[in-house]
Amino acid sequence: MKAVILSGGQALRLRPLTEDKPKALIEVRGRPISEYQIDWLVREGGVDSVTFACGYKWQKLQEHFGSSYNGTRIEYSPEEAPLGTGGAVKRALTERASDDLFVVANGDIMTDLALGKMVDAHRQAGELTASMLVVPYRSRFGVVKIDTLRMVRGFEEKPAFPDVWINGGVYVLNPRKAMKYLPDKGDIERETFPKLVDRGELLSYPHYGGWWFVDSLKDLKEVEGAMQLER
Repeated sequence: MKAVILSGGQALRLRPLTEDKPKALIEVRGRPISEYQIDWLVREGGVDSVTFACGYKWQKLQEHFGSSYNGTRIEYSPEEAPLGTGGAVKRALTERASDDLFVVANGDIMTDLALGKMVDAHRQAGELTASMLVVPYRSRFGVVKIDTLRMVRGFEEKPAFPDVWINGGVYVLNPRKAMKYLPDKGDIERETFPKLVDRGELLSYPHYGGWWFVDSLKDLKEVEGAMQLER
């Protein structure tokens, strides 16, 4: 199985760490995020080839990984100008034509998702175009609980809302079908997924386990803290 890691953005909220390298090379406890991702894709999904859909300072990725990482083939699909997530996926799939399923992952996601089970669920659902990982929404703020008299009755630190879901940034795609809906330039979230919803071609895969994204220095500290607790 092949995978695409979306890693084209400039990651401005992670400056100064990204002044000289792409987000995919930001280190979490001494290792680049992308190494964790590749290890996870191979271990949980049986992936044997990873393509970085890249842009900003992508040569640094090539210098780090070369053509393989721990036996996994590494390729690059660089963009000269920003294509958006949908355009980047379309370009990567076009360059690597295949009828087999593709896994697409945002380059700032870390998770303990059993990816193989998500792929199996997609296959069992029939000829769907795509499956999307969804995770419970977790507030970035503490919640204040008040009663009908407006008296404060308690606090809850960054609660999760198990019935409210957000896009988890991992997708399983049928490339032959997905190509019809991917834009040449634009985001998969805005250009592709709404069309698939209208056609009943987008399956969700809920995951209640570990899931983190690294979009800021605060996020980086939080994921490092979570990993420390799991050790």
